[in-house]
Amino acid sequence: MKLARGASLLIASHNGGKVREIAALLAPFGTQVRGAAELGLAEPQETGATFAENAILKARAAAQASGLAALADDSGLSVAALDGAPGIYSARWAGDKKNFALAMAHVERELKEKGAADRSAKFVCVLALAEPGGTVETFAGEVQGALVFPPRGTNGFGYDPIFVAEGMSRTFGELDPAKKHAISHRAQAFAKFAASALMP
Repeated sequence: MKLARGASLLIASHNGGKVREIAALLAPFGTQVRGAAELGLAEPQETGATFAENAILKARAAAQASGLAALADDSGLSVAALDGAPGIYSARWAGDKKNFALAMAHVERELKEKGAADRSAKFVCVLALAEPGGTVETFAGEVQGALVFPPRGTNGFGYDPIFVAEGMSRTFGELDPAKKHAISHRAQAFAKFAASALMP
C-alpha cells in the first residue's frame, strides 16, 4: 500500500500526545492527518497478547469504521526487572484517566518491592497500516535505555520523564521534541513505515 502526497490518513488513537507526535512525523509528506477522537470513533478493546496484535486490531477497526486508511500505534515501556511489564498494559497502568504520574509511581513501587537494582528498560512501538479492505502491514521499532526516578521533564508524554535512552543523559521528558523524534522507538518504526508506504 502506498499513500500519495496529500492523502488522508486516520490515526487510530484517542491519545492526543500520540496523535500529535505522529502528525509531526508525517508533516514533511503533506499527509492530511485526522485522529480517531475527532471522528468520534469508539476505542476497540485491546485483546491482543502483543504490541503487533493490538496495533493490527486498532488499525483494522478504524479503517472499517471510517472508510479511510488507518495507522495505529501500539507501544509501551518494557522493564527488564519486571519481566517486561508494563508492556502492552502500559496505558492501562495509567488508569481510566490516563494519569501517567500514577503509572510512573507504579513502576517505581514495583521495582522497590522486588528489590531490583536493574533499571534497564526499552520502549517498543509497532505501527500497523490498514486499508478499509482489510490489508494490513506492520512496522516495528525499539529504543534501549534505563529508568530514573524521580521523573524529570515535562516534554513528551506517558513514561517519557523516567526514561533515558542509551548514550543520553536527559530523559525523553527533558529532550527537545525534535531530538526525541530523531531517536525514539516511534521514529524507528515510522522510518520503516515511510520507506514502505509513503510517496516522497
